[in-house]
Amino acid sequence: MKNKFINITFIITLLLSVNMSKGQVVVAKNSPEIDKKWWKEAVIYQIYPRSFKDSNGDGIGDLKGIISKLDYLKSLGIDAVWLNPIYESPNDDNGYDISDYRGIMKDFGTMQDFDLLLKGMHERGIKVIMDLVVNHSSDENYWFQESRKSRDNKYRNYYYWWPAEKGTPPYRWSWFDVNSNAWKYDAQTNSYYLHYFSAKQPDLNWNNPELRKEIYDMMKYWLDKGIDGFRLDAFQFASKDPSFPELPKEIIGNTLEIIKYYGNGPHLHDYLQEMNREVLSKYPNAMTVAEGAGDSPKAAMKFVDPDRKELNIAYHFESVDIGKHISDFGLVKYKDIFSRYDQEFKDKGWLSIFMANHDQPRMVSKFGNDSEKFRELSSKMLTTFVMTMRGTSFYYNGDELGMSNIRFDNIEDYNDVDTRNAYLGLKNKGGDLAAFLEDKKQTSRENSRTPIQWNASENAGFTSAKPWLKVNPNFKTLNVEAQEKDKNSPLNYFRKIVKLRKENPVLIYGKYTLLDRDNPNIFAYTRELDGKKMLVLLNFTADNATVNTGIDIKKAKIISSNYFNLDSINFSILRPYEALIVEIQ
Repeated sequence: MKNKFINITFIITLLLSVNMSKGQVVVAKNSPEIDKKWWKEAVIYQIYPRSFKDSNGDGIGDLKGIISKLDYLKSLGIDAVWLNPIYESPNDDNGYDISDYRGIMKDFGTMQDFDLLLKGMHERGIKVIMDLVVNHSSDENYWFQESRKSRDNKYRNYYYWWPAEKGTPPYRWSWFDVNSNAWKYDAQTNSYYLHYFSAKQPDLNWNNPELRKEIYDMMKYWLDKGIDGFRLDAFQFASKDPSFPELPKEIIGNTLEIIKYYGNGPHLHDYLQEMNREVLSKYPNAMTVAEGAGDSPKAAMKFVDPDRKELNIAYHFESVDIGKHISDFGLVKYKDIFSRYDQEFKDKGWLSIFMANHDQPRMVSKFGNDSEKFRELSSKMLTTFVMTMRGTSFYYNGDELGMSNIRFDNIEDYNDVDTRNAYLGLKNKGGDLAAFLEDKKQTSRENSRTPIQWNASENAGFTSAKPWLKVNPNFKTLNVEAQEKDKNSPLNYFRKIVKLRKENPVLIYGKYTLLDRDNPNIFAYTRELDGKKMLVLLNFTADNATVNTGIDIKKAKIISSNYFNLDSINFSILRPYEALIVEIQ
């Protein structure tokens, strides 16, 4: 009976698959079942609150400023906003040094302002993602203030301390320390404390279960308020061996290798699985993002493999850690990065797709061409890329306008603790300060932090006072108000591509296939889902470039172009920074 049932079922299925028009019998191929989630389909817009909009005339962006622009955010078509830290902070590292995890920084407003912001976002269908900064806190946090009082204080083990009588602690490199030393001596208890970042950012001791419980309770506090998820900042460094063995000699002086070493702590994934059990599993619709997820596709997968029950989205840095400009790195190598990650993630797990954030220079200045001639074209091309790759699209505020690097000339113009301390450290060593500043014009993360350019009025409409960071002088012509009026502006192109992505699941869940792999100028790929096939062609250069996809496109339908003149489209020769999305029929 069992075999007869199987045979009958097969015959019925076969008959239902008959293609009557061709007189053929075709066995239907079922697409793999898609595990649909809101956060896979979302376009996430990152807001740097300090630079978004000032509401009270103190030169600093704030929560009420964001509230005043909620309709603008809605008009973009985005699904969620990721807010850089808004917690109480002395602001040594622009909010990434948190003194009170349940308070709002006074520069930004009050908890009542946050509640209004959250309500306004949700009323417009926009979710809110918060930064979770728990590798370290501020040295002004109550926990640390207590921790440094005595060696037997209740909070002592919330941080890493090394008693001076044991000698100088084994060397650990620090990002923001003038001398690149992650240990700072504290005379009060004759001990050193650890800080991978600024000396005002002591590292939290995740080996301590009491500390972990405090963190989990804090996460529940925000989730119960109604936020929609967390982006975990620098958490890849949270797990540390408290004996602090000597660093391998071969990696000393190689910061990238030290980062890998830091990110391979013994209990990192134990902590994430515990976090999932204790918190995240109780909020199944909340989204989590793993910043700096591993140093390879396989390592990144560990953070987001659904079977491991850790986090949702891997946010790796390999695609932005390419040096000053993509032209120096090479497009072929760049394509290989995305293809390697997609190969690892094609069946499970999920990636983020991004080209900029608050720690990077402006997208168009690093990956495109910010000259007057090509800024808008290349900005649109890059937007096309971010919106058509498989993964959640993360998009940084201001990039929808094609905002570009400001390129400061003087160290006095920089607010960033990283740049200032690196400059001072180099000065103390008698280094080449002019070369340092020249490099920072292209690479500094301060380039992305200049105020959003709303209009052509004083200070770009960002503030009525002196802004906390200088406004890019090109605001007179490059601003929201001007681009709203121009149907062909980068801003309106962004809106169009976001809408296109939402209307075409193939651009979200579809199979990715790289084409013309060794082409040094063109990034070409297809996306395929349920019989629908899209071809994406992107010219990353300022010259005409030839492409050979091997695809018959005689019946192709142009879905999108960043050029106005569609009659001039040539599928084998792309114009400078041309971006095409084509449906293959």
